[in-house]
Amino acid sequence: MKNVEIEVQVNIENNKSLIDFLEKNAEFKKESHQIDEYFSPAHRNFIEVRPVKEWLRLRDSGGKHSINYKNWHYGESGKSHYCDEYETKIEDLDQLKKILDVLNFKSVVKVDKIRKTWIYKDYEVAVDSVEGLGDFVEIEYIGKDEKANPKKITEEMINFLKSVGCGKISRNYVGYPFQLLFPEEVKFEEK
Repeated sequence: MKNVEIEVQVNIENNKSLIDFLEKNAEFKKESHQIDEYFSPAHRNFIEVRPVKEWLRLRDSGGKHSINYKNWHYGESGKSHYCDEYETKIEDLDQLKKILDVLNFKSVVKVDKIRKTWIYKDYEVAVDSVEGLGDFVEIEYIGKDEKANPKKITEEMINFLKSVGCGKISRNYVGYPFQLLFPEEVKFEEK
C-alpha cells in the first residue's frame, strides 16, 4: 500500500505483557530518540480544522532526518483508520527549516519521544514514551496486501493487543501533536 498508512495509537494498561510477548515472538529493530517538529503553512492553517487532517513533520531520529506529510481520511463517525503518507529522507535539517520559514511555514509543536520498535508478522509495533503525555503503543500495518481493508486491519490490531493481555486499551484518533496542543479536546475510546 504505497503512500497509505494504516495504524492505531493507543494507551494500554499493561505495557509489560506486550513487551514480554514482543521480546519472545518478534524481531527487535531498534530503540531511538525521536524529536518531531510539526509545521503549518500560513496560507492554510492545518490546526484550525477539526479534526486536524493534515500534518507536516520534520523528524530527527538520532541524527537521521526525514520529512513527512500525512492527510487523514475521516469517516462519518469522525474517526480515521488510514491516511495518505509521503515521506523522504533529508540531508540538512537546519537548511530545510530555513526554507520552510521563508515559505511562511510556522512551527506549531514538538514531540519528544523514546521509541522501541519491533516487527511482528505484518505489523511494526512501537512502544513510545512521550514527554508530557506518557506511554503509548503505535501499531502500523506493513503487510503487502494492496487491497487491505483499513477498518478491518485496525480491528485486528486491537484484537492482537487484547490477545497478549494488555488490559484496558484506550484509543485516540488525533496523534501526539494534537494531544500536546489541545489536551482539553482529546477523547479516548475504550476498546
